[in-house]
Amino acid sequence: MTASTGPSQQAAPERRPELDAMRALVVVGLVFFHASLVFDTRDDYYVKNAETTQITFFIAALCVIWAMPLLFLIAGLGSWHSMRRRGPGGFAVERLLRLGVPLVFATATIMPVPQWLRLRADPAYHESYLAFLPKFYAVRVDLSNFPFILRGTYFETGHLWFVVLLLTFSLLLAAVAHWTPPALEWPAALSRPRGGLLVLGLPIALVCAFVGLEESFSGWSRWAFLLFFLYGYFFVSEPRFRAAIRRDWVPAAAVGVALMAVGVPGFVIAGDAPGADPFTDMTPLAIGARALYGLAGWCWLVAILGALDRPRSPSGSLDRPSPPSAGAGKPPRRLYAYLSSAVLPLYVLHQPIVVAVAYFVVGWKAPILVEYLVIVAISLVLTVGVYDLLVRRTRVTRFLFGMREPTAR
Repeated sequence: MTASTGPSQQAAPERRPELDAMRALVVVGLVFFHASLVFDTRDDYYVKNAETTQITFFIAALCVIWAMPLLFLIAGLGSWHSMRRRGPGGFAVERLLRLGVPLVFATATIMPVPQWLRLRADPAYHESYLAFLPKFYAVRVDLSNFPFILRGTYFETGHLWFVVLLLTFSLLLAAVAHWTPPALEWPAALSRPRGGLLVLGLPIALVCAFVGLEESFSGWSRWAFLLFFLYGYFFVSEPRFRAAIRRDWVPAAAVGVALMAVGVPGFVIAGDAPGADPFTDMTPLAIGARALYGLAGWCWLVAILGALDRPRSPSGSLDRPSPPSAGAGKPPRRLYAYLSSAVLPLYVLHQPIVVAVAYFVVGWKAPILVEYLVIVAISLVLTVGVYDLLVRRTRVTRFLFGMREPTAR
């Protein structure tokens, strides 16, 4: 079956509600993560509290190891289904509309806010937001940092780097889809022995070790994200590979924890030397720590996917879930549908809101934990409120934020 096979020639893909829930969990978790950077000793965030702590670094390490890789892997799986329905050309158009439009719209409207508030944190800076905008948009083309080809003194894509990379990966995939094989047999053969699928973490480990990590991309290499995306596209939908993930999630979790227990201290030690950068240094310790980090990330994804993907029929069938009884499961389905539609808008909206809330909170003379919880609570309410009241209720705003139109039933 080729990538352009029509819907009439294939079975309807099984909906994976647990993946919708995980995407939503990651995006909501980003509010907690970015709020923590306000208090992190190591990170140069837009708004910084006067009092900081190193605890946030270790908590963040437990999240970044799997969160963004999981989003790319799920996006790859979704791209596989979309490519089968639409073909390469239709898939490219759909990606441009659902990712390109919100990327341009958000860059033109809300992305200058964090940079302006960074400047406003200096009491000597009094420039208005409107006066700052021309400076933000003063850009030049620079291909050296592909796919981030626009550079400027203040311009940035900020947290939308995820959208830039996902759109780039999708268009590259569409361009070569006609030449990709309809199925890859070797991953299924590789995953047949118990624990064999963990070998797929080795290419990720090599990229992390010898290409390096990028702190601004959630501590990963952009090309490691490409591997996660391709793994989701080629492997995760394959029934035998999916069965192996279900089977091996426990040993994958154990290996992932062990690798983190060794890799994180090694990463910290590699960065303690004066002038050292464990993200890019080519010392043996830094290379080894990055390799363990990359392999641990893949192990954690296998563990998460396998733990969540439980058989839905009494026989344990992987591809024939028992039909729900009449009326059963409607509230969960409605919740999954709401979360699935909300993921991209919530992602686009959350960071400017977190920065804006933090800008007003960090001046308080309150304990770090109190300020942190206030920032998280207000940011969550505002992000969901803006989405629910200003984004999802009109056709124009849904289009601008990359949302699909509701399907008539």
